[in-house]
Amino acid sequence: MREALLRIEGNHHGLVLTTDESGTVTGLATDGDIRRKLLAGASLDDIIKLCANPEFVWADSATPRESLLKQLDHRIRLIPLLDAQRRLTAIVSRDHLPRQAEEQTYARARSPVRISFGGGGSDLTHFFANEGGAVINTTIAAYSHATLRMRRDEKILICSLDLADSLRAEDLQGALGQKGKFGLIQALLKTVHPDFGFELYLQSDYPMNSGLGGSAVVSAAVLGCFNQFRRDHWDLHELAELAFQAERLYLGVAGGWQDQYATVFGGFNFMEFRMDQNIVHPLRIPPDVLLELEESLILCHTGEGHDSGNIHEDQRQQMQKEHVRKQVQTNVELTYKMRNYLLRGHLLLFGQSLHQAWQFKRQFSSRISNGALDEIYENALQHGAIGGKLLGAGGGGYFLFYVPPFRKLELMQHLEASGLKLRPFRFEPDGLQTWSAREGRNNVESKPE
Repeated sequence: MREALLRIEGNHHGLVLTTDESGTVTGLATDGDIRRKLLAGASLDDIIKLCANPEFVWADSATPRESLLKQLDHRIRLIPLLDAQRRLTAIVSRDHLPRQAEEQTYARARSPVRISFGGGGSDLTHFFANEGGAVINTTIAAYSHATLRMRRDEKILICSLDLADSLRAEDLQGALGQKGKFGLIQALLKTVHPDFGFELYLQSDYPMNSGLGGSAVVSAAVLGCFNQFRRDHWDLHELAELAFQAERLYLGVAGGWQDQYATVFGGFNFMEFRMDQNIVHPLRIPPDVLLELEESLILCHTGEGHDSGNIHEDQRQQMQKEHVRKQVQTNVELTYKMRNYLLRGHLLLFGQSLHQAWQFKRQFSSRISNGALDEIYENALQHGAIGGKLLGAGGGGYFLFYVPPFRKLELMQHLEASGLKLRPFRFEPDGLQTWSAREGRNNVESKPE
C-alpha cells in the first residue's frame, strides 16, 4: 500500500490499477480506498490487492465517445481503456480524451435529369453569340448516381452500369490514354486532373440517348464527387461550366448550355444566355400550379434513341440560314410567354404553347423529327393532347405531352396500345446533391489496397 500511495502521489490521478503477472488489469484502488483500509487496521506494508475493487468502471476502444463523456460528467473521474486481454492502453479523464482519428471516407453524388419546355436551340453558343437565348426547363426525380473513393496508390478503376463496362489503369495518364466507351469520363478526368488514385462507380435511372440531358447529368454527378474532396469547393456555376468544358470542348460533342445548368441548379428555371454571362432565374410557381402541371404532363419513350451531337451539328449548319435563325428567335419570344403563363397559373395556354414551340423546333433541322415521330405526335393530339414536344435535341428519346384532366386516361391508353412506354415522374426541386460518408460505418468490404 505504501508503494501504491507513492504512485498515486506521482500520477495525480488519485488511483492505481492492479495487474497480474501477465499484465491483465485485475482491479482499481483509489487513495480513498487505501485510506479506509488503513483506518480499518491494515498496514502500509499490506498488499494493494486487499483494497482494490475488481468491479471497476472501464471501457475499450469501441466504447462510444458519447458514453465516455456521460460517465465523466456524472461521477467518474477517470476511465481506463483496456484491450481484449484487459491490458491497459490509455486513460480517459476530463482533461484527456483520446483524439478522434480521421476515418477513411468516400463521396457520393446524384444529379437529376431535366425536361425542357421551350427555347431549344437558343442555348447554342453560335446562336446567342449575336442574339440572346432563353429556355425554360425543370428537373425530375430520375438521377445519375456516382460513388467515389480515394485509393492509397495511383491506380484507377471506373465501373459503369450504364455502359456495362469497366476501365482499369495504373495511373491517370494510363486512364486518359485508353480507347473505348469512357470518352465522357476521360474528358471529365482531363478537366479535374485528380492527383490521387480512385475508384468510381456509376449508374443511372434512365436509358442512354433519351433526350433528358443524360451526359450532362452524369458529368455533374462525377464532378460533384470530386468536389467533395476539394478544400476550395467549386460553386454551382463553376460545376456547370466544367461539365460544359469536358463534353463540348474536350470530348467535342456539339450541344447547348442548358443541360449542365439544369441538372446542377435543379428545379424550375428560366435561363438566359448571352456572351457576357448566363443567368439562371429560379421560378416561384405556386404549389397548386406545380401539382396541376405535374398531373397534366405525360412522358413516354418513343422506342428510338438519338444522337444529340449530330443533330446539334446539323442545327449549327442550318442556323446559318436567316429564316432558321428567325424561327429560333420566335421560339425564344414564345419562351418568355410560357414563363409568364406558368407564373400566373395559365396552364392551358402553357400547354398550347408547347405545341407552338414544337412546330418551330421541328423546322430547325430535318433530323429533329421524322415520319414515325410525326405520326406519334399527331395521334396523341387526336386522343386528347393539346401540345407536346420531343425532349432534348430530338430524333428520338422521350415525348412530353400536355393533356387536359378529363382526357388523360384516353391518351395514356392510346399511347400504351401503340406500344409506347409511359414513364411516371415527379418534379425534383433540388439539383446536384453531394455528400461524404465514413467507410467504417457503411462499408462491409475491405478497404482499397
